Amino acid sequence: MLIAYTREVSPALADCELTHLEREPLDVAGAIAEHELYESKLERLGARVRRLPSTPHLPDGVFVEDAAVVLDNVAVITRPGAPSRQPETTSVEAALATHRPLVHVRAPATLDGGDVLVAGRTIYIGLSTRTSREAIQQLADQLAPFGYDVIPLAFTGCLHLKSAVTCVADDLILLNPAWVEADAFPGYRALTTDPAEPHAANALALGGAVIHPLQHERTRARLEAAGLTVVTVPQVELAKAEAGVTCCSLLVEVP
Repeated sequence: MLIAYTREVSPALADCELTHLEREPLDVAGAIAEHELYESKLERLGARVRRLPSTPHLPDGVFVEDAAVVLDNVAVITRPGAPSRQPETTSVEAALATHRPLVHVRAPATLDGGDVLVAGRTIYIGLSTRTSREAIQQLADQLAPFGYDVIPLAFTGCLHLKSAVTCVADDLILLNPAWVEADAFPGYRALTTDPAEPHAANALALGGAVIHPLQHERTRARLEAAGLTVVTVPQVELAKAEAGVTCCSLLVEVP
């Protein structure tokens, strides 16, 4: 069974943390509608959606990916780089403790789950304003006994590594070549985003399909031309909070 942990949109979403985008008016009701449709698509593709406890006082709480990294036989509880987001991990830890042994990123190191790209037994971690070298070293030490190689990776132009690159199939990555180098991922074929859609590299492979934002039509055409089935979700309001489709769920395989 595949569980998709999600969290409802906070009424304070408009006060979210922003790094690379200018703040603009955000329709919270629209974001709620987008998120509910996203959850329905997760279920359509075979996941069982379970909502974490509401955190109306935490504007970024809907972006549950940043609070943890779930692997086959262990889960990492992160320490988000924005101090306002660090309380988000409490309920995520409680949920994941029923499914996996846990390791933790310890202070003063910081790590956002959105900077972590799992590619088989290799884990790429982006060096960002939210993720520190110390956190990467902690994970390298903690995950080595589980058979994972941790590789730090430089990128530019966006908040998280997975804003620049995601895995869309076993041997295929989708990336924005202006933000991250394709050569950094040996053994993977690279599909690039359309130049007019720099934010289109974030996609979620699930159930034999790829969830992708509706507004990125040109990149969607490239995914479909590569033989992938694309399931679209609107993400206009959530995108104003620097969201991607991966950041709104934590996927956990359970017996």
